[in-house]
This record gives sequence, C-alpha cells and structure tokens, in this order.
Amino acid sequence: MTRAVVFRDDVTVEDITLAEVGPGLARVRVTAAGVCHTDLSMINGTLAPSFPLVLGHEAAGVVEEVGPGVTRARPGDHVALNWSPACRTCWYCAHGEPWICETSGIPSFPGGFAGDGSPLNLTLGLGSLAEQVVVREEALIGIPKGLPAEQAALLGCAALTGVGAVQNTAGVRTGDSVVVLGLGGVGLSVVLAARAAGADPVIAVDLTEAKRPLALAAGATDFLLSDDALVKAIRVRTGGRGADHAFECVGRSASITAAWKSARRGGRVTVVGIGKRDDVVGLSALDIFHSARTLRSSVYGSADPDRDLPALADAVLSGALDLTPLISHRISLDDVPDALDRLARGEGARSVVLF
Repeated sequence: MTRAVVFRDDVTVEDITLAEVGPGLARVRVTAAGVCHTDLSMINGTLAPSFPLVLGHEAAGVVEEVGPGVTRARPGDHVALNWSPACRTCWYCAHGEPWICETSGIPSFPGGFAGDGSPLNLTLGLGSLAEQVVVREEALIGIPKGLPAEQAALLGCAALTGVGAVQNTAGVRTGDSVVVLGLGGVGLSVVLAARAAGADPVIAVDLTEAKRPLALAAGATDFLLSDDALVKAIRVRTGGRGADHAFECVGRSASITAAWKSARRGGRVTVVGIGKRDDVVGLSALDIFHSARTLRSSVYGSADPDRDLPALADAVLSGALDLTPLISHRISLDDVPDALDRLARGEGARSVVLF
C-alpha cells in the first residue's frame, strides 16, 4: 500500500495498491513531486484521461526494486521521471522528433488499485503524486545523487519544458528581447532560461502583482501586468518594434493573441501552454502575411529527455542553473488539494511535495 492523490468527483489523498513489479517495470520511492498545471488540466476538462485517476507526473525519487529485464536502473539509483518516454521506433523518433513520438500525449494509463480493489488510472503513466510509483523503465532517467530533491523533481516537466522552449524551440540568442506571458512554474522556467541565454530585456507578464517578486527572482528585467496597454508597454521597452520572442505559457486564445501582437515583425511566437479544444485563436490573413511572424508550439520543450534532462541536472548541480525561484510552496501530500486550488486561481508558482 502507498498513499496517493486520487481524483474521482473530488481530489482525495488515500491508500492505494501499486501494480506488481513485473518485467520491464521498476518501483520508485518518490522523494519530491511537483504539482503542475497539467494535473489541473486532467480534472477540469482540458484533457480527457480515464477516471479514477492518480494525479502527478513531475517527480524524482530513488529506485527501490526492478523487475526482470530492467537495464536502465538498479536499486539505489536516483532518478527523475519522464512522462513521455519515446518509443525510438516510430516515424517521428526516427526523424529526430521524440517529443512528438506516436506514443506520447496519452493522458492516462491503467495502473494500481484503490482500497476497495477497483482499478485506477495513472496520469501520463506515472501517477507520481504518491509515496511510491511503479513505472516502465523507459520513464527512468538517472540523475546525480547530490541533487536537491525539490529541484530534481522539476527537471522532468517545468524545467525541461521551459528551458527547452527557449533553447530548442525558439533558439533565443544573446541580446534578443523576450516577453513571457504567464508566470507559473513553466513560465518562470522560461524566464530563467531566457536570462541564462543572454536575452535582454526579459519582460515577464501576468495578471497579478503578486507574481512580480517571483519574476524578478527568476531574472526578469521588467514586470508588467496584463491589461489593455500591454502591447504598447512592450513596444516601449523593445525599441518600438515588439519582442524578438514572445512565449505564451497560459494556454488561452486571449494570451496567444497578446503574445502574437507583442512580437515584432519577423519575430517568433512560441506557445507553451496547453489550451482547450474549443478555445479558438483568430488571426487575420493579412496580419499573418504582413507581420512575417512565426507561430509554433513547444511540446515538452522540443526536448529529448534522455539527452537533455541529465544536462539540466548537471547544470543545477554545478550551480549554473538554480530552479529554486520556481518553487513558491513546499508542501506535504495532504496539501495537494489546496495547491490545485491555488493553481486554478493563478496564485504562486510551483508547489513541491517533499516526502
């Protein structure tokens, strides 16, 4: 038995039974787990998983047991969990795009049992808001043992998504101007990465003044509230042109449109947030032609986690990358329902469960 966060009609913390550690599987004792906006998307109708659902997909831990045939890890290894392990055989993987592997993006997989013996489903095959998990070995990525657990937990989602969006998808260079709309854990990770890339200015935007200190701690040079004067204020700070790069980290048509208008002619707009199917973005055909802007999404930071996550871990361990500005709340498993409520209200950054 292990304690886990489960959603049926409401979010509860309860005892569950994990799957057996069979061939190709491993049991991991979770040391820290982040509460991500995607967890909220699983329960608010944005995504369509199967229920009842064990929440969580961003975590780090220590391998406790491995099944027959497992070669990626041994008991005692410290690992971060990868919610989208690539198959390495499909067309996309073969063409160097493992982040859109044909096996990725499935919201939930069957796994484990509730206290009454009924079957459960696991968010993105992990269900990592739990004391322990049983996962496929492909989801395990080794990390240094000296890495602080609370930062290690963020490597598998917030950090890899945000840093990857800057480095891999957008290709931000020294001296580029950047605007970031939406300052949750991923948005703040984009701010961190943009500053590390030498961007200047880095303009952070959110709906609430409470995000200002978080943005500045992450390295933003400017903080703006999102209002009707936003685009003008961004142009004032970017030579009248607009930003070279605009990152949308909310997943709403209104903020995607604002990001589009905030970018200069020829600029790049990168959508990182996950939006709803019926939330349609409207752009005029003339504007698309005349602005010469590029609009694209960044799925999982356009990253290969097997390659990029260990590099991020080394950067954190060396001090080159500090993820602590992303963490606004350190909580227990019992506090996760409140953390999800904060996410729904747009408050704070990452809440990290420490075990």
